[in-house]
Amino acid sequence: MGGTILWDVDTQVDFVEPGGKLYFAGAEEARPAMALLVEAARTAGVVHVASCDQHELSDPEISEEPDFDSTWPPHCLLGTRGAEKIPETRQLDPFPLPLVPVPSGILRRLLEGGREVLIPKKQYDPFTNPNAETMLDTLDPEEILLFGVATDICDDAAVRALLRRGRRITFVEDASLGSTKRASPLVPRPGARLESASRQPRRRLPRSAKGCAPRCR
Repeated sequence: MGGTILWDVDTQVDFVEPGGKLYFAGAEEARPAMALLVEAARTAGVVHVASCDQHELSDPEISEEPDFDSTWPPHCLLGTRGAEKIPETRQLDPFPLPLVPVPSGILRRLLEGGREVLIPKKQYDPFTNPNAETMLDTLDPEEILLFGVATDICDDAAVRALLRRGRRITFVEDASLGSTKRASPLVPRPGARLESASRQPRRRLPRSAKGCAPRCR
């Protein structure tokens, strides 16, 4: 397909809303920029890929005695409101990637023409979902606009994973936030640059694929 895609990292109620199970203080300040990005992408027909934590109490990351490094308190539990995306970034009718492998030929057909993709995951790296690799190969974007929470945890993991796969990334700073404990900004790396959401509409986000009018599933 080529073109530009929007990559939304874990913009879920438990992380972004005050009172969430793993709320990152100040995350709500990024919500207007998040909304601006998603609306601009939707208007331009740009594919909106979103990762989301989808946990169960039995997951290795979940602990009643967390170290806040490799283990965390219960959050984004399957079926709870905390696992839902916030209204500003909510997708209209996404195609959810299963957490079990799907033959690549079948998955490519299912993804064809779609404008919204959801990547459930149980670890920081979105490519721990066994179908994320095929999804990225199918979309084959020239540029990825990436934003979300938290900058120093799952944003960082997504950026590193995408750079390892040779992708070009624009990280949207004002639509992202670091964790309360390790609130360091994302460090620019070769293949990644920093941007603000307010500049994206002025850039007039290109359509996701030349000659292809993506549709909502």
